[in-house]
Parts: sequence; structure tokens; C-alpha cells
Amino acid sequence: MLDLSGVTSFTDHFIICTGSNSRQVQAIADEVGLQVKHKHGDLANSVEGYETGEWILSDFGDYLVHVFQPRTRETFQLERLWREAKVVELPAEELKPLSPATPQPSAE
Repeated sequence: MLDLSGVTSFTDHFIICTGSNSRQVQAIADEVGLQVKHKHGDLANSVEGYETGEWILSDFGDYLVHVFQPRTRETFQLERLWREAKVVELPAEELKPLSPATPQPSAE
């Protein structure tokens, strides 16, 4: 994740990840959308590139989620383009997918 606060005015963070093919890129983008909806009740303001699955951009306002195929990620090199942004490592527990078999935390 790149922290862009103070670097640009259109968003605070880029979350950048890679899937090995278009179906996996679409599945990652779908799971991100489900996670954000479940945890925060938010939907993406817009989603671009879903049909081809080369690069899907989901705009959640303060967060832009970029899901790339490897070749496309290498071509655009967002980390290099936005090198003045701070790199933020996400904790592993934040990266676990939700599944129907996984008990959800109670709202206590």
C-alpha cells in the first residue's frame, strides 16, 4: 500500500496487487469489493478495466485499489511513478479473505 496523503489531492492511498491472469485479477477485485462492503458498508465509486482483467482500478475515494496482471504492473510501475509516497505494509490478518465457512467476528 502506498500512503499518498500529502502527495496528491485525489486519494490518500493506493493498494496495489497482482494476479496471474485475468480471472484471478477479477476474483481479487471482487473479493476486495466484498471485504470493503462487509467491513465498512461502502461500495466502489467506480470500477475500470474489469472486462479485460489486465488492470482493474476500484475507486473507494480515500483508497484506490489497483489489481494488475504481472506484465501490466511492470509496464506502469506505479510504485516508481509515485516513489515519493510512503510504503505501508498491511498486517497479514487484514489480508485474509472472507468465506462462508469462516466464522465472522461478533459485533460486541
